[in-house]
Amino acid sequence: MNYKFFTQKKTGTPQTQPIPGQEAQMIQGRSGGWMFDAGLWKMLQRCLLIGTAESTYYAGKNELTEDFVEVTRQAIAKDPQRVAQEILYASDGRAINNSAPILALVLLSMGESPEAKKAFGEIFPQVVRTGSHFYEWLNYTKSLRGFGKVVREAGKNWFLREDVKGLAYQLLKYQQRYDFSNRDALRLFHVKPPTQDHQQLFEWVVKGWEVLPTEIPSGALAQIWWYEWLKRNPDQTHEAIVQGHLTHEMAAPVGKMDKSAWQLLFNEMPIGALLRNLGSLTEIGVLTSDESVNLQRVEAVLNNKEHLRKGRIHPIDVLKALKTYESGGKLGRSKKTWNPVHKIVDILEKAVELSFDVVQPTGKVFMHAVDVSGSMGFPIADMGLTCCEVAATMALVTAKAEKSYMIRGFSSQFYGLGITAKDTFRSAVDKASDKNFGGTDASVAYEWMIRKKYKADVICFWTDNESWAGDKHPSQALAEYRNKVNPNIKAVYITLAPYQITLVDPNDPLSWDLGGFDPGTPRIIQMLATGEL
Repeated sequence: MNYKFFTQKKTGTPQTQPIPGQEAQMIQGRSGGWMFDAGLWKMLQRCLLIGTAESTYYAGKNELTEDFVEVTRQAIAKDPQRVAQEILYASDGRAINNSAPILALVLLSMGESPEAKKAFGEIFPQVVRTGSHFYEWLNYTKSLRGFGKVVREAGKNWFLREDVKGLAYQLLKYQQRYDFSNRDALRLFHVKPPTQDHQQLFEWVVKGWEVLPTEIPSGALAQIWWYEWLKRNPDQTHEAIVQGHLTHEMAAPVGKMDKSAWQLLFNEMPIGALLRNLGSLTEIGVLTSDESVNLQRVEAVLNNKEHLRKGRIHPIDVLKALKTYESGGKLGRSKKTWNPVHKIVDILEKAVELSFDVVQPTGKVFMHAVDVSGSMGFPIADMGLTCCEVAATMALVTAKAEKSYMIRGFSSQFYGLGITAKDTFRSAVDKASDKNFGGTDASVAYEWMIRKKYKADVICFWTDNESWAGDKHPSQALAEYRNKVNPNIKAVYITLAPYQITLVDPNDPLSWDLGGFDPGTPRIIQMLATGEL
């Protein structure tokens, strides 16, 4: 027995204590570890991109959402225009779904300053794009603030858009949501129709058509006419789908649906609906291994980068679809079962990669450190995926774009996951699944790299940031690595939970914190690596 442990020079501070001299920059996380304060705006970005409607390992969804609301209100008081831009950025296909931006939009409408209310009105139509968005916004508005002047103006203008055909499509597709119907909303906002088309559309919403007009009233109302015709002629479902360009939400509730009807729907099915219905279409028999023309259409739609972007298809949605489809119906909410078509699985694999923003190899050496501690085993929202599985996928996307890389996992140790660029996203998810255990110590990645003299240009941490188990802070271990191996290494921490903590030392110009599951993250990492940012 001796006291060497006490007398030897200490090279770091236990993560359960703040770093001496930097106490003012640090806060204690829910795990008990001390990390740097991410600040107001970084926290807002994370909440918008990741959402807070699902509990995490360290906090319940109510606690997380209370944090989200408080941060948003503080940000609105400081700079409502900046808040509006953050909402727009997240809403444009970068957030997991549009719910967090919609909630923040409601909070923006509650801002006390004229600037906040003006910003709300300006971005409203860009955030509230569909009937589903509209009724979600109504639901949050009713619960949180009521229907004052600024809300009534936004709601009224949503119904008064010049594109009556597009409005009719939304009102037909989403006839009621969130305890509101189209009729409720029209009466709530006292909308006065500015044109004849608006007049006829609103009359259909409020009264319906007891007698079907002998002719289609106008091109703007053609879809509604064919929907009403189908209600009266369900045996003519095929004709109504073709002539009226009806979607499955319109035709299925009132028509007689058989394989041929679904084939007709498939021929014009939008990208989002196609992604959600791959299993059903396979179960019905529209998508089979010998239906080459149909498989070609699936490939043309889902393996087109421009289609994915215009459809605001988030990579995590594609990954969820891949995991669900390959399961044959064992995962997800559907009660249907099907035999997966291998070609479709391959198409979805390619779609995952295409839905992220990456470019040609940078020539830099990357180390990807994926958090595989116990806290990363929790699911993300309703995606059917864990934080760790998504982290492994995003790391693999980045690795596939590069030639020199390594992907390893960290908890209280740092070990190989066996993931390489040759892996499919399915196999990468499998290798990352069910391996979540132990405490979290991000510093072990640097310690391993020091021992192995692994000279990386960039190290990327995919983590919830709740590092607490080490005898030195990650920022201290990074300084040691720079001193012993590579003084110019850049560190990027990709935060996968909506917490107000970061492992980035604010005094370090070569470390960055990126938030959430932004499809542009891999490209941003490449730009940081080459010095473009």
